[in-house]
Amino acid sequence: MTSQHAPATSAAATATRRFPPAAEFAIVSLAFVVVGGIIMASYAPRRPPLAAPITIAVVAAVLLLASALMVSRLREFAWNRFFVVLSWAGLAYVISAGMIAFAFIRDHVRGAPLAVLLVLLVMFAADVPLIIAVTVARYSSPPHSAD
Repeated sequence: MTSQHAPATSAAATATRRFPPAAEFAIVSLAFVVVGGIIMASYAPRRPPLAAPITIAVVAAVLLLASALMVSRLREFAWNRFFVVLSWAGLAYVISAGMIAFAFIRDHVRGAPLAVLLVLLVMFAADVPLIIAVTVARYSSPPHSAD
């Protein structure tokens, strides 16, 4: 009977623990990446103005880095589960981003516009797995500490 109550207590502690807004920052970063991608795609294969997409990419990168920094500072966290989910989701989204990049290359997007698109796709391939992994690990029970 004691073993049945331990997971409930652990789950309650996990749900009430204060957690930084890492997933939320990554979601906003993903929104910026999508907007930048839409702007770039709307001009393909013509050469788009790059000021807005580059600014959007910089804002998205800052938010993604802030999200990763917040996650890296967590002490009680299901790190094993986080890395397992991050690696498999990362594999899936790297393949997706690669297929999207192939489509733009096939549409003869070249030079600086292609570079901006590739940066946006790299952030896309990092944002979504980070959001998934943080969410899964957040609601998983962290390993018990020795103290």
